[in-house]
Amino acid sequence: MSPPTQTSFTLRGRNPDVLTCIANLSNDEVFTPPEFANRMLDTLAEAWAVNHGGANLWADKTVKFLDPCTKSGVFLREIASRLTAGLEHEIPNLEKRVDHILTKQVFGIGITQITSLLARRSVYCSKHATGEHSIATSFSSDEGNIWFQRLKHSWDGDRCKFCGAGKSVFDRGKGLETHAYAFIHTDNIKTRLTEIFGGNMQFDVIIGNPPYQLASDGGTRDVPIYQLFVEQAKALQPRFLAMVIPSRWMASGLGLSEFRGTMLKDRRIRELVDYPAANDVFPGVEVKAGVCYFLWDASHDGDCKVTTIRGGDVQGPTRRNLGEYDVFVRDSRAVSILHKVLACDEAPINTILARDKEFGWTSNFDGFHEKERSGDVPLYYIRKMKRGIGYIEREKVTKSAALIDTWKVLVPEAFNGGDGIPHQIMGKPLIAPSPSVCTQSFLFFHVNSRKAAESVQSYYRTRFFRFLVSLRKITQHATHSTYVWVPMQTWNRTWTDEALYEKYGITRKEQAYIESQVREMNLDNGYDE
Repeated sequence: MSPPTQTSFTLRGRNPDVLTCIANLSNDEVFTPPEFANRMLDTLAEAWAVNHGGANLWADKTVKFLDPCTKSGVFLREIASRLTAGLEHEIPNLEKRVDHILTKQVFGIGITQITSLLARRSVYCSKHATGEHSIATSFSSDEGNIWFQRLKHSWDGDRCKFCGAGKSVFDRGKGLETHAYAFIHTDNIKTRLTEIFGGNMQFDVIIGNPPYQLASDGGTRDVPIYQLFVEQAKALQPRFLAMVIPSRWMASGLGLSEFRGTMLKDRRIRELVDYPAANDVFPGVEVKAGVCYFLWDASHDGDCKVTTIRGGDVQGPTRRNLGEYDVFVRDSRAVSILHKVLACDEAPINTILARDKEFGWTSNFDGFHEKERSGDVPLYYIRKMKRGIGYIEREKVTKSAALIDTWKVLVPEAFNGGDGIPHQIMGKPLIAPSPSVCTQSFLFFHVNSRKAAESVQSYYRTRFFRFLVSLRKITQHATHSTYVWVPMQTWNRTWTDEALYEKYGITRKEQAYIESQVREMNLDNGYDE
């Protein structure tokens, strides 16, 4: 095998970069753009320098890097490129320098067979580490330090005990990808890495973009898995950990309560960069609630430097205590407003807000009829994004029957409307006279009169109300807990933003911020929005 040349190694710098051109596997396994990977590496290098007296991370030949969920190999490729420049004085011979970096410093675990081949091609310039065109010279195996092996899930009933994947979807035949990712399918991650790479592997830096979720039961419900990669990485006790993950962990997400609590209380998170619109990071990819990346520093014990980026608007960095509340308030400009509201120590509006599925019927309930009969109760529902009214016998309302004879302000449980701002935040309200019931498609505020219902509706329509909801509503769904920061009012008047701004001492600057985030709600053009 002829040794690699200076020319062969620098071919990767030619334009266009192939890693900017490849299509994503899916919205759950998204390739990281090289430019974004380098932003993360810049953040890492700056922190390393602060912790090491100004030292250059890329000039240290002893540092080991791991991407535990490599797809395109972009992180490993960019790390290798930086090390190649940084170690020039330490290891003057280019071929020896490159070989040292690739065999001693950069390691990866592929998530699929095809991505492992792609990653090797990106890093070694060959799909086989020992191939004719490989720029590494000391490997004895084709996989080099980018490992992949097809694994099976460990089924516990209908789900995998490690990742929650659905057996009906991922119990696949030979030759098909199982998506049983090696990094999270083990009870002992240190032992797993010893099995993969040999020896006692201690990584200084772990960095990557993990898969986001998997179908658990035939595609009707997806379970997040990115948090499992974060938890396993922490268990390896690196000096630094950096990952790009969906932002919905900050306030919601199926099964993420414990993970959210752990992350918000972890004083080792040094930096957090949040992108409310995922398209700013992954063009053409929709990730509800956006994405973020964080830098975890084992030696850090303090507040986190938070930056929020939407399009060309950059807010921060601002030092924040991530654990100030049970969810994370993404935009630092909102914190002063929230402080003023909570300082009044008023009861939350949740005291008159029904729970999810208050009457026991799911959104697809169809046990009602279209024409009213004697003794029936009107039943409000949403079907195929259209609102309707059916009728049901009063005696069939067996749950929360005491709420039948109340006036209600019905509000959709789900509302998306896209990532653009200003945003409506919530779907339009509808007053339902007494008696009435509804399906799970609606939550509702219950009061004793039309006048009170009209007052609640006026409050709901204000930008102030919906702004406070938006601080906890990070996805399209608004559950009972989403409203916990909205204070109760008296229901004997029409509420306006002007009155609420005055009551809570909201400054002109804060008012302008609220109005830049939340658009006016007009009820004149129907209720289907």
